[in-house]
Amino acid sequence: MLEIRDLTVYYGRRAALKDVSLRVRTGEIVAVIGPNGAGKSTLIKAISGVVPMRSGQVRLDEQPLDRMEGSARARQIAVVPQGGFLPPAFLVEQTVLLGRTPYLGWLGRARAEDQAAAETALADTGLTGLRTRTVSELSGGEHQRVLLARALAAQAPVLLLDEPTTHLDLAHQATIFNLVTALAAEKRLAVLMVMHDLNHAAAFADRIVLIAEGVVWADGSPEEVLTQENLSGVYGIPVQIVPHPRRRIPLVLMG
Repeated sequence: MLEIRDLTVYYGRRAALKDVSLRVRTGEIVAVIGPNGAGKSTLIKAISGVVPMRSGQVRLDEQPLDRMEGSARARQIAVVPQGGFLPPAFLVEQTVLLGRTPYLGWLGRARAEDQAAAETALADTGLTGLRTRTVSELSGGEHQRVLLARALAAQAPVLLLDEPTTHLDLAHQATIFNLVTALAAEKRLAVLMVMHDLNHAAAFADRIVLIAEGVVWADGSPEEVLTQENLSGVYGIPVQIVPHPRRRIPLVLMG
């Protein structure tokens, strides 16, 4: 289980996150939602060690990850960044193998187990047939799958995703979300995913954490978090919550 305890992050004199606590269990998908500037991406960066914490702890099965050096931490937490850059001249298979960087020795040579992990990640994300394409040849949806495959190649028990479907059409969004859902169940990953689309969060997340102004406003099931009171209070606009026509989840409508 991934556990964040009383996490506080400052940018200069401004508190971006204040005493944020949450848990992600093995095999669970937790969506982090909230308005722009709420601290969602900062949360991902703080957990993965990209930005320093003012106070708090990040633990995995009671092991303190925030005290680890970068490579050791990267073996435990894999990240799919928002709009992540991929080297355009690299082949897909080369790019996915970069996910093994935390395991490579000082010579940086890939071993048999690194190649095997990359092969598995390519297969899991449906990219085996694209392995010899260059990144510059990929579509937006394929690009996102390569980012995901690179993260999976690390074989970390925790997967963090920062708005993984930005700029993708509906079909590619569904592909990414269905893939993450399947991988969380099959590989028993603890998945924390920043999302803007509230209805996607309701459809694909086991739990939702609503963040506003750097603090946790609500944490619970989609039915518990996606309420008219919570969303109108955080986003400052009127919303309607109606039952989904086919699933037992809330559907969020503006106005």
